[in-house]
Amino acid sequence: MKKQKSEYAIQTVVNALKLLEAFRDEEELGVTELSRRLELHKNNVFRLLATLELQGYIEQSASSDRYRLGTRCLELGQAFLHNRRLLCRARPLLEEIAAESGETSHLAVMRNFDTVHLDGVASDHLVATGLRIGQHLPIHCTALGKVLLGCSAELVQQQFERARVGTKGLDPRTAATIVDSQKLFDQARSSALRGYALDFEECEQGLVCAAAPVFGDMGQTLAALSVSAPAFRMDEERLLTQIVPLVTTAAGRLSREMGFADATD
Repeated sequence: MKKQKSEYAIQTVVNALKLLEAFRDEEELGVTELSRRLELHKNNVFRLLATLELQGYIEQSASSDRYRLGTRCLELGQAFLHNRRLLCRARPLLEEIAAESGETSHLAVMRNFDTVHLDGVASDHLVATGLRIGQHLPIHCTALGKVLLGCSAELVQQQFERARVGTKGLDPRTAATIVDSQKLFDQARSSALRGYALDFEECEQGLVCAAAPVFGDMGQTLAALSVSAPAFRMDEERLLTQIVPLVTTAAGRLSREMGFADATD
């Protein structure tokens, strides 16, 4: 018999979540009050608070020594709202550029220095790029990844260089994959300046792609849109003259819908 999911629950995690929820209608709470509400010993409550404070989800007031929600809670809530709104607003555009190009479209974000595909629309061609929804790919060998890296903050680029380039280098997926870090950063920064990135069989042999960034209301890079196709059907001229304008226009429209005031077609 299949176990109930409740049997897999970790009680400490449940208690930590209940502690956060205790602040739903309270600006600040002390250890004693939290202990009473959660029916936990004060030592357990203090350990939970210390852990959550370390991770930024709880803050302690310097004036009252009581506790309140930390800024990471706001960041998490904003991420949820952005992703939900992003997916809803992106879907019609993904369908539009897939129909107009006749090729596969994707929406992706950067997570832990991987390209994560959130949504996509497949081409109707018998030979086409497959959907990669939910899949992770290295950012150094995809158009989506290069434009996301290029449009990210300098600090993020430095962290990528330390975490990926400095530890294990750039893995070659095909003969065309960029493995030189300087060349990668040059391409990524050029992508940010011109508003799109290209991938000529760098991730998969026989596959080409163009991608453009999507920005949020504060100018932050939220995601990227792409169109990918088999190389035999999409030469460089068509990619540049037809697909790039299509993708950049769609990304500009999505950026405006996400509140980016400076987006233009």
